[in-house]
Amino acid sequence: MTEGIEVFDCLEAEDTERFWQRLGEYFRRDIFPDEEDCYHCSEEYRRNIEALHERRFNPVRYLFFRRGGQEIGLALSVVYASEDGKQFILEFCVYPEFRGNGTGSACAGALLDWGRENGAKFAELNCSDARRERFWSRLGFMRNGVDAQGEPLMLLPPEEDAPMTAGLANGIEEFWALELSFFAEIGETPPDSMGRSRMIGAMSAGRVAFITVRRQGRPVGLCSVSRCFSSFTCWDVGVFDDFYIEPAFRGRGVARMLVEKAAEYCRKQGIQSLSATCSDGDAEMYRALGFNTRLGTNLAMLLPYEG
Repeated sequence: MTEGIEVFDCLEAEDTERFWQRLGEYFRRDIFPDEEDCYHCSEEYRRNIEALHERRFNPVRYLFFRRGGQEIGLALSVVYASEDGKQFILEFCVYPEFRGNGTGSACAGALLDWGRENGAKFAELNCSDARRERFWSRLGFMRNGVDAQGEPLMLLPPEEDAPMTAGLANGIEEFWALELSFFAEIGETPPDSMGRSRMIGAMSAGRVAFITVRRQGRPVGLCSVSRCFSSFTCWDVGVFDDFYIEPAFRGRGVARMLVEKAAEYCRKQGIQSLSATCSDGDAEMYRALGFNTRLGTNLAMLLPYEG
Protein backbone atom coordinates (compact mmCIF):
# COMPACT_ATOMS: atom_id res chain seq x y z
CA MET A 1 0.00 0.00 0.00
CA THR A 2 2.81 2.44 0.83
CA GLU A 3 4.71 1.71 -2.42
CA GLY A 4 8.16 2.50 -1.06
CA ILE A 5 7.11 5.78 0.59
CA GLU A 6 9.42 6.92 3.40
CA VAL A 7 8.26 9.30 6.15
CA PHE A 8 11.07 11.67 7.07
CA ASP A 9 10.93 13.57 10.39
CA CYS A 10 12.35 17.10 10.09
CA LEU A 11 14.87 17.60 12.89
CA GLU A 12 17.44 19.96 11.34
CA ALA A 13 16.88 23.71 10.94
CA GLU A 14 17.40 23.54 7.17
CA ASP A 15 14.71 20.87 6.81
CA THR A 16 12.34 22.83 9.07
CA GLU A 17 12.69 26.00 6.98
CA ARG A 18 12.00 24.05 3.79
CA PHE A 19 9.00 22.45 5.44
CA TRP A 20 7.48 25.82 6.30
CA GLN A 21 8.14 27.12 2.80
CA ARG A 22 6.39 24.14 1.19
CA LEU A 23 3.56 24.25 3.74
CA GLY A 24 2.93 27.92 2.92
CA GLU A 25 2.88 27.11 -0.80
CA TYR A 26 0.32 24.38 -0.12
CA PHE A 27 -1.95 26.74 1.83
CA ARG A 28 -1.83 29.50 -0.80
CA ARG A 29 -2.20 27.10 -3.75
CA ASP A 30 -4.65 24.44 -2.54
CA ILE A 31 -6.53 25.66 0.52
CA PHE A 32 -6.79 29.46 0.57
CA PRO A 33 -6.07 30.60 -3.02
CA ASP A 34 -8.39 33.62 -2.81
CA GLU A 35 -7.42 34.88 0.67
CA GLU A 36 -4.91 37.71 0.70
CA ASP A 37 -4.62 37.69 4.51
CA CYS A 38 -4.41 33.94 5.05
CA TYR A 39 -4.02 33.20 8.76
CA HIS A 40 -2.37 29.84 8.01
CA CYS A 41 0.32 31.70 6.05
CA SER A 42 0.97 34.16 8.88
CA GLU A 43 3.74 34.36 11.43
CA GLU A 44 1.15 33.98 14.18
CA TYR A 45 0.08 30.57 12.83
CA ARG A 46 3.72 29.50 12.58
CA ARG A 47 4.43 30.60 16.17
CA ASN A 48 1.42 28.64 17.42
CA ILE A 49 2.44 25.47 15.59
CA GLU A 50 6.08 25.84 16.60
CA ALA A 51 4.99 26.02 20.25
CA LEU A 52 3.20 22.69 19.77
CA HIS A 53 6.27 21.31 17.96
CA GLU A 54 8.60 22.26 20.81
CA ARG A 55 6.49 21.09 23.75
CA ARG A 56 7.86 18.18 25.76
CA PHE A 57 4.82 15.91 25.56
CA ASN A 58 2.86 15.07 22.41
CA PRO A 59 4.88 17.33 20.09
CA VAL A 60 3.57 18.11 16.61
CA ARG A 61 5.93 16.62 14.03
CA TYR A 62 7.04 18.13 10.72
CA LEU A 63 7.10 15.30 8.19
CA PHE A 64 8.14 14.88 4.55
CA PHE A 65 7.16 12.02 2.25
CA ARG A 66 9.98 10.65 0.12
CA ARG A 67 10.02 8.08 -2.65
CA GLY A 68 13.30 6.89 -4.08
CA GLY A 69 15.05 9.67 -2.18
CA GLN A 70 12.84 12.34 -3.79
CA GLU A 71 10.61 14.57 -1.68
CA ILE A 72 6.99 14.30 -2.86
CA GLY A 73 4.80 15.70 -0.07
CA LEU A 74 4.44 16.69 3.58
CA ALA A 75 2.30 16.29 6.68
CA LEU A 76 1.77 17.82 10.11
CA SER A 77 0.82 15.18 12.65
CA VAL A 78 0.89 14.41 16.37
CA VAL A 79 0.39 11.24 18.41
CA TYR A 80 -1.32 11.83 21.76
CA ALA A 81 -0.07 9.23 24.20
CA SER A 82 -2.33 10.93 26.78
CA GLU A 83 -5.49 10.36 24.73
CA ASP A 84 -5.62 6.64 24.10
CA GLY A 85 -2.94 6.81 21.40
CA LYS A 86 -4.73 9.16 19.00
CA GLN A 87 -2.86 10.27 15.89
CA PHE A 88 -4.22 13.64 14.76
CA ILE A 89 -3.42 14.69 11.20
CA LEU A 90 -3.38 18.49 11.01
CA GLU A 91 -2.18 18.84 7.41
CA PHE A 92 -1.51 16.47 4.52
CA CYS A 93 -0.24 17.31 1.05
CA VAL A 94 1.18 15.54 -1.99
CA TYR A 95 2.94 18.01 -4.28
CA PRO A 96 0.96 18.60 -7.51
CA GLU A 97 3.62 17.12 -9.83
CA PHE A 98 3.43 13.79 -7.99
CA ARG A 99 -0.34 13.42 -7.68
CA GLY A 100 -2.21 10.57 -9.34
CA ASN A 101 -1.64 6.84 -9.74
CA GLY A 102 -2.42 6.20 -6.07
CA THR A 103 0.40 8.34 -4.69
CA GLY A 104 -1.91 10.15 -2.25
CA SER A 105 -3.24 6.90 -0.81
CA ALA A 106 0.30 5.51 -0.57
CA CYS A 107 1.50 8.58 1.33
CA ALA A 108 -1.53 8.48 3.64
CA GLY A 109 -0.89 4.79 4.31
CA ALA A 110 2.75 5.54 5.10
CA LEU A 111 1.67 8.32 7.47
CA LEU A 112 -0.68 5.96 9.33
CA ASP A 113 2.10 3.34 9.52
CA TRP A 114 4.39 6.03 10.96
CA GLY A 115 1.71 6.81 13.54
CA ARG A 116 1.44 3.17 14.60
CA GLU A 117 5.22 2.94 14.91
CA ASN A 118 5.02 5.93 17.26
CA GLY A 119 2.27 4.47 19.45
CA ALA A 120 -0.94 5.45 17.63
CA LYS A 121 -3.98 3.19 18.05
CA PHE A 122 -6.33 5.19 15.83
CA ALA A 123 -6.32 8.39 13.77
CA GLU A 124 -8.43 11.53 13.48
CA LEU A 125 -8.57 14.61 11.27
CA ASN A 126 -10.78 17.55 10.36
CA CYS A 127 -12.90 17.13 7.26
CA SER A 128 -14.14 20.39 5.74
CA ASP A 129 -15.12 19.35 2.22
CA ALA A 130 -16.54 16.42 0.25
CA ARG A 131 -13.34 15.75 -1.68
CA ARG A 132 -11.33 15.26 1.49
CA GLU A 133 -14.08 13.07 2.95
CA ARG A 134 -14.07 10.81 -0.14
CA PHE A 135 -10.28 10.49 -0.03
CA TRP A 136 -9.99 9.54 3.65
CA SER A 137 -13.08 7.32 3.64
CA ARG A 138 -11.29 5.07 1.14
CA LEU A 139 -8.69 4.51 3.87
CA GLY A 140 -11.30 3.49 6.45
CA PHE A 141 -12.08 6.86 8.06
CA MET A 142 -15.69 7.71 8.94
CA ARG A 143 -17.52 10.91 9.89
CA ASN A 144 -17.42 11.20 13.66
CA GLY A 145 -18.92 14.35 15.14
CA VAL A 146 -17.25 17.74 15.43
CA ASP A 147 -14.37 19.21 17.42
CA ALA A 148 -14.52 21.85 20.16
CA GLN A 149 -14.69 24.57 17.49
CA GLY A 150 -17.58 22.87 15.69
CA GLU A 151 -15.47 21.66 12.73
CA PRO A 152 -16.41 18.22 11.30
CA LEU A 153 -14.16 15.29 12.20
CA MET A 154 -13.33 11.93 10.65
CA LEU A 155 -11.99 8.98 12.63
CA LEU A 156 -10.17 5.80 11.71
CA PRO A 157 -11.59 3.62 14.51
CA PRO A 158 -9.27 1.63 16.76
CA GLU A 159 -9.08 -2.03 15.85
CA GLU A 160 -8.63 -3.31 19.39
CA ASP A 161 -11.04 -3.20 22.31
CA ALA A 162 -10.18 -1.13 25.37
CA PRO A 163 -11.79 -0.57 28.78
CA MET A 164 -14.63 1.94 28.98
CA THR A 165 -15.76 3.68 32.15
CA ALA A 166 -18.74 5.92 32.95
CA GLY A 167 -18.65 8.79 35.41
CA LEU A 168 -19.68 12.35 36.16
CA ALA A 169 -17.92 14.94 34.02
CA ASN A 170 -15.49 17.08 35.98
CA GLY A 171 -15.99 20.18 33.84
CA ILE A 172 -17.42 21.44 30.59
CA GLU A 173 -14.16 21.06 28.65
CA GLU A 174 -14.36 17.32 29.17
CA PHE A 175 -17.51 16.96 27.07
CA TRP A 176 -17.85 20.19 25.06
CA ALA A 177 -16.91 18.58 21.72
CA LEU A 178 -19.48 15.83 22.37
CA GLU A 179 -22.11 18.46 23.19
CA LEU A 180 -21.42 20.27 19.91
CA SER A 181 -21.58 16.94 18.07
CA PHE A 182 -24.95 16.22 19.69
CA PHE A 183 -26.38 19.53 18.46
CA ALA A 184 -24.90 19.01 14.98
CA GLU A 185 -26.47 15.55 14.72
CA ILE A 186 -29.97 16.74 15.68
CA GLY A 187 -29.69 19.75 13.39
CA GLU A 188 -29.96 22.39 16.10
CA THR A 189 -27.91 25.54 16.71
CA PRO A 190 -25.31 24.85 19.43
CA PRO A 191 -25.08 27.01 22.55
CA ASP A 192 -23.32 30.34 22.08
CA SER A 193 -20.89 31.77 24.62
CA MET A 194 -23.72 33.00 26.80
CA GLY A 195 -25.44 29.62 26.67
CA ARG A 196 -22.18 27.92 27.56
CA SER A 197 -21.82 30.23 30.58
CA ARG A 198 -25.36 29.42 31.69
CA MET A 199 -24.61 25.73 31.34
CA ILE A 200 -21.55 26.08 33.56
CA GLY A 201 -23.66 27.98 36.09
CA ALA A 202 -26.36 25.29 36.08
CA MET A 203 -23.70 22.61 36.64
CA SER A 204 -22.22 24.57 39.56
CA ALA A 205 -25.66 24.99 41.10
CA GLY A 206 -26.41 21.26 40.86
CA ARG A 207 -29.33 21.77 38.48
CA VAL A 208 -27.80 19.56 35.80
CA ALA A 209 -25.14 16.85 35.80
CA PHE A 210 -23.30 15.59 32.74
CA ILE A 211 -22.12 12.00 32.47
CA THR A 212 -19.51 10.72 30.06
CA VAL A 213 -18.21 7.35 28.99
CA ARG A 214 -14.48 7.30 28.40
CA ARG A 215 -12.58 4.82 26.30
CA GLN A 216 -9.41 4.97 28.37
CA GLY A 217 -8.69 8.72 28.16
CA ARG A 218 -11.09 9.67 25.36
CA PRO A 219 -14.73 10.72 26.03
CA VAL A 220 -16.90 8.86 23.49
CA GLY A 221 -20.41 9.17 24.96
CA LEU A 222 -22.46 11.79 26.78
CA CYS A 223 -25.77 12.33 28.56
CA SER A 224 -27.19 14.77 31.09
CA VAL A 225 -29.64 14.63 33.98
CA SER A 226 -31.54 17.82 34.86
CA ARG A 227 -33.48 17.93 38.09
CA CYS A 228 -36.80 19.64 38.74
CA PHE A 229 -39.50 19.50 41.40
CA SER A 230 -42.62 17.39 40.85
CA SER A 231 -45.86 18.23 42.67
CA PHE A 232 -46.99 14.62 42.13
CA THR A 233 -44.21 13.17 44.26
CA CYS A 234 -43.32 16.38 46.14
CA TRP A 235 -39.76 15.42 45.33
CA ASP A 236 -37.24 15.93 42.58
CA VAL A 237 -37.48 14.10 39.25
CA GLY A 238 -34.84 13.85 36.53
CA VAL A 239 -34.88 14.62 32.81
CA PHE A 240 -32.51 12.63 30.61
CA ASP A 241 -31.02 14.60 27.68
CA ASP A 242 -27.88 15.41 25.64
CA PHE A 243 -27.73 11.72 24.69
CA TYR A 244 -24.88 11.30 22.20
CA ILE A 245 -22.35 8.62 21.31
CA GLU A 246 -19.62 9.09 18.73
CA PRO A 247 -20.62 7.10 15.61
CA ALA A 248 -17.35 5.15 15.61
CA PHE A 249 -18.14 3.78 19.10
CA ARG A 250 -21.81 2.92 18.74
CA GLY A 251 -22.95 -0.65 19.18
CA ARG A 252 -20.36 -1.27 21.93
CA GLY A 253 -22.59 -0.90 25.00
CA VAL A 254 -21.91 2.80 25.59
CA ALA A 255 -25.62 3.72 25.59
CA ARG A 256 -26.43 1.27 28.36
CA MET A 257 -23.44 2.44 30.40
CA LEU A 258 -24.66 6.04 30.19
CA VAL A 259 -28.23 5.19 31.20
CA GLU A 260 -27.13 2.96 34.08
CA LYS A 261 -24.79 5.66 35.40
CA ALA A 262 -27.57 8.27 35.06
CA ALA A 263 -29.96 6.04 37.02
CA GLU A 264 -27.31 5.44 39.69
CA TYR A 265 -26.74 9.18 39.98
CA CYS A 266 -30.49 9.77 40.41
CA ARG A 267 -30.80 7.16 43.15
CA LYS A 268 -27.89 8.69 45.07
CA GLN A 269 -29.43 12.15 44.72
CA GLY A 270 -32.88 11.04 45.85
CA ILE A 271 -34.35 11.66 42.39
CA GLN A 272 -37.34 9.35 42.12
CA SER A 273 -37.78 9.03 38.37
CA LEU A 274 -35.87 9.64 35.16
CA SER A 275 -37.73 10.51 31.96
CA ALA A 276 -36.67 11.08 28.37
CA THR A 277 -38.32 12.81 25.43
CA CYS A 278 -37.73 11.04 22.14
CA SER A 279 -39.05 10.73 18.60
CA ASP A 280 -41.35 7.84 17.68
CA GLY A 281 -38.48 6.26 15.77
CA ASP A 282 -36.28 6.14 18.87
CA ALA A 283 -38.95 4.91 21.29
CA GLU A 284 -38.00 1.21 21.06
CA MET A 285 -34.36 2.02 21.76
CA TYR A 286 -35.28 3.99 24.87
CA ARG A 287 -37.59 1.19 26.06
CA ALA A 288 -34.76 -1.31 25.65
CA LEU A 289 -32.58 0.95 27.80
CA GLY A 290 -35.12 0.92 30.64
CA PHE A 291 -37.43 3.85 29.87
CA ASN A 292 -40.45 1.52 29.79
CA THR A 293 -43.14 3.48 31.66
CA ARG A 294 -45.30 5.68 29.46
CA LEU A 295 -46.37 8.95 31.07
CA GLY A 296 -48.86 10.52 28.71
CA THR A 297 -47.72 12.63 25.77
CA ASN A 298 -45.03 15.23 26.07
CA LEU A 299 -46.04 18.60 24.57
CA ALA A 300 -44.12 21.86 24.73
CA MET A 301 -44.95 25.54 24.43
CA LEU A 302 -41.92 27.40 23.11
CA LEU A 303 -41.50 30.80 24.73
CA PRO A 304 -38.75 32.83 23.01
CA TYR A 305 -36.70 34.89 25.43
CA GLU A 306 -37.60 38.57 25.40
CA GLY A 307 -34.86 40.38 27.23
